[in-house]
Amino acid sequence: MIVNASCRTDIPAFFSTWFLNRLKAGYFDVRNPFARQKVSRIFVEDIDAFMFCTKNPLPLIDHLQEIEKPILMDVTITPYHQDFEPNVIDKKKIIEGLWKMNKILGKESLSVRYDPIILSDRYPVEYHLRAFEKLCSLVEGCVESISISFLDDYKNVRKNAHELAFHQPTPEELEAIGKGFAKSAARHHLEVFTCCEKGILAEYGIPEGGCFSMKKAYAMTGKVFKKWKARDCECVEMADIGVYNTCSHLCRYCYANYDENAIRRNIADHDPNSSLLVGHLGPGDEIKRRKP
Repeated sequence: MIVNASCRTDIPAFFSTWFLNRLKAGYFDVRNPFARQKVSRIFVEDIDAFMFCTKNPLPLIDHLQEIEKPILMDVTITPYHQDFEPNVIDKKKIIEGLWKMNKILGKESLSVRYDPIILSDRYPVEYHLRAFEKLCSLVEGCVESISISFLDDYKNVRKNAHELAFHQPTPEELEAIGKGFAKSAARHHLEVFTCCEKGILAEYGIPEGGCFSMKKAYAMTGKVFKKWKARDCECVEMADIGVYNTCSHLCRYCYANYDENAIRRNIADHDPNSSLLVGHLGPGDEIKRRKP
């Protein structure tokens, strides 16, 4: 089993203490987001690898060697300012953290995500071409790959549409981004691929790929995993241990955060000593071991 920590929230940035406590305890409890009294118990002994999805890995870096499992650290680095990302730390510090992790994990365990690509008057194609080129130059030799994707129509995106003031990419913009990003990645010896975009940039040299592909999973674990059908992407199947509406980054385009009142309640209900990321187990909860 591969555990994703997490697409639902940023565990390294905000819940590292909880994660490390659960690692020592030997299991993680995860509520089903659609049936709250159903709880999956994931035992560490059943985990083959961890994938961390984060915008700030710094709180976890000094503890990476405590995680006695293969790690893929996928770090999102976008070119936006506080108008879109009010609580994301300085990107220079994140890149410094990447290089520190490179010395601990090696570049084969690191990847970068440039996601989402948001096109607007403030962030036009030319802006993204410059930003992506700069990012590639800063992470050359540190990571193996960069994944990219465009803004999707999430509930939070619709709610913040006025602030985002975005538009869908035109065919001409897709061509410019495809050709420009492919050239920058090649110049800096990086693999670049799209995630969940159905190959829309393939004709420009950017194929569809998986952040944790079957090939990558086999290389890291020696095991063959099924494709993650629930996500309709090229990744292997993973068990997510996060909770929606718990991330304090409050990015205006986020798919996992869409209710700021719920975010405040959930964060207030977080106990780093609980087996659950939010709240505690109750008498009516049905706990079932998640099979590998």
